[in-house]
Amino acid sequence: MSDTDLRRLADLAGIEPQYWDIEGTRHETSPDTARRLLSALGFPADDNEKLISSLTALEEREWQSILPPAMVVREDREPAVSVHLPSGEPPANIEWQIILEDGTVRTGEGSRREIVAASRPIQGKDVERLSLTLPRLPHGYHEFRLENVPGIPRMALIVAPPRCYLPPALAEERKCWGLATQLYSVRSAGDWGVGDFTDLYRLADWGAELGVDALGLNPLHALFPSAPENASPYSPNSRLFRNAIYLDMTAIPDYADCAAADRHMQSPAFREALAAARRAGTVDYSTVTRLKFEVLEQLYITFRDTCLVGDDRRATLFRAFQSSGGERLHRFAVFQVLSEVFGTNDWTQWPPPYRDPASPDIAMFSRDHAERVTFFQYVQWQADLQFGNAATRAKEAGMKIGLYGDVAVSVDPGGADHWSHQHIFAAAARIGAPPDPFNALGQEWGIVPMNPWRMREDAYADFIALLRANMRHVGALRIDHVMALQHSYWVPAGCPASVGAYVTYPLEDLLGILALESHRNACLVIGEALGTVPEGFRPRMAQANVLSYRVLYFEEEQGRQRRPNEYPGMAAACVSTHDLATIKGFWRGADLETKQRLGLYRSPREIEEEKDRREHDKWLLLQALADEGLLPLDTDPDRPGNIDMTPALASAVHAYLARSSACLFMVQLDDLIGEEQQANLPGTTSEYPNWRRRLSVSLESMVADPILRDMARTISRERANASTPQPG
Repeated sequence: MSDTDLRRLADLAGIEPQYWDIEGTRHETSPDTARRLLSALGFPADDNEKLISSLTALEEREWQSILPPAMVVREDREPAVSVHLPSGEPPANIEWQIILEDGTVRTGEGSRREIVAASRPIQGKDVERLSLTLPRLPHGYHEFRLENVPGIPRMALIVAPPRCYLPPALAEERKCWGLATQLYSVRSAGDWGVGDFTDLYRLADWGAELGVDALGLNPLHALFPSAPENASPYSPNSRLFRNAIYLDMTAIPDYADCAAADRHMQSPAFREALAAARRAGTVDYSTVTRLKFEVLEQLYITFRDTCLVGDDRRATLFRAFQSSGGERLHRFAVFQVLSEVFGTNDWTQWPPPYRDPASPDIAMFSRDHAERVTFFQYVQWQADLQFGNAATRAKEAGMKIGLYGDVAVSVDPGGADHWSHQHIFAAAARIGAPPDPFNALGQEWGIVPMNPWRMREDAYADFIALLRANMRHVGALRIDHVMALQHSYWVPAGCPASVGAYVTYPLEDLLGILALESHRNACLVIGEALGTVPEGFRPRMAQANVLSYRVLYFEEEQGRQRRPNEYPGMAAACVSTHDLATIKGFWRGADLETKQRLGLYRSPREIEEEKDRREHDKWLLLQALADEGLLPLDTDPDRPGNIDMTPALASAVHAYLARSSACLFMVQLDDLIGEEQQANLPGTTSEYPNWRRRLSVSLESMVADPILRDMARTISRERANASTPQPG
């Protein structure tokens, strides 16, 4: 087996030959990793025969198709379409037609003699590549087809704006700010042991009163009711639907008419379990999920018997929701029922006939369990309504951006999205991150990647559906690990993270679709790009109006903290994130102590080095605050070890970043109220209460707290006078 042929095949398939880590060390992709990832992509190379077959198929792939499955072009350019036809066969002129999204038809033709760009032999025949130049087109999802070629070949022609949407406030260079929270962590007087959509509604009201322009949230993706303790919002069941645990039962219209639910909620066992969930310092996902679904089932019965049977207005609205959700909603609901019936959400463990969502067995199962399938669709309907109400309230209350959503990199391999559209995913690989100073062995995140080749073959339908589902109702969307638009670090399933390699994605196609959907949904886009970022990636994102993600802790250069006027304008700045220490935890070293207690350091020397770095980082921050005249009185910037993170110092840190030239500044609610422990500690699972910690302060107390109001006023004042970015 030739190493040259293997490398050639890997190059054509998009497997990068090497990468440079965060310290600049070069890592080559091994032949074994290349073979495993080629197989995951659908190009097997286990032996010489398979390798040559895959190589030939890839080299001839474009030439064997008259038209590509899809093209993504920009509306400010004239697109050129490549057509492949056998040499010497009619027609002499190529007649084409474009059916625009609105039904308008445009036609044209080109002389074959004048538009031949190249030719090559394919399976014994000479094939010509023709280049058709088309007129500029309005943005949208159009269809291109050849009218006088047998079979009338057609192609998806997606025309996109050159840049993503910017809200008017940001387009006018106003400096906005927002609050970010983990919704499950919010505590209120009426909660059921977890924050809910009514809390979100009230947070939107309060935030707007404070002058907030955006309200950031953790991903609200659907998780697993059958495995409620799998709580990470970044390893979801589905990225297309929402987590029902955030529903407020008492806000569902059917609650008022449901005597059965009221009786159940008044039972001693229910009240005792609910009281325990409310008292807990962490979310008891098993109990909360059980309690909510017990009541949801009663509410659905009331809806069925009073609305669906009578075919009233709400029944009409529900059927419209079912219709708009289409096959994706139906399959998601069927998956939920199958998980109940087989006792596991891992569809790879189900009986073989049920692993294929298009099988006759699934069709029969759907008919036999139609009532339960409808129940899960009802649950999603209510989640969409309550989330939508909170989004509407945020805008009506005066927020310039509104709710700020978050979309995970991918999904759990055992979940509904993978089961529903298996051909789109590379089941034999997982996404992760290469080794770096924070994770010496690399990371394998346990989520399955989308196959870039299959995405294009399907005209990016799943990517479009993903954006639409997550941009629905929100004014901004954070894309976690946005470098995945260009490449993702794939690890062969079952292998250590250190043996992975980067696989490329069609950046310009995905960026074009992102721009198109952002305009259609009036949605700002923020790209989280921390760690190893490809050269030139951040400038390309800025050019496309995708805000970069700038975390205070990492904004150090040339031995100093980056100053406010040195932040890029096209950025969303923040002090910390859910994966990092809170400002109080950072200052007190709570994260370092936790990592030491859990044995996450490789040696005592590593512990001491990180503690020394932390003291140095604190000193740099104090120097920066002093330069800006923001240090509280009697604070010595040269003695960080003698200074505690008081509300006054926390306010000064936020005022510092509020002055930045970044167009958006996001404040963690955790930092505003002084939480010490972070939401998630990377590198841990059950050792740390990831995605479970509840806020120590109730929503009612926050609303009434004058200190928080003063901090918000300070931030608003600093944002109003914030810096403009330095040129260059």
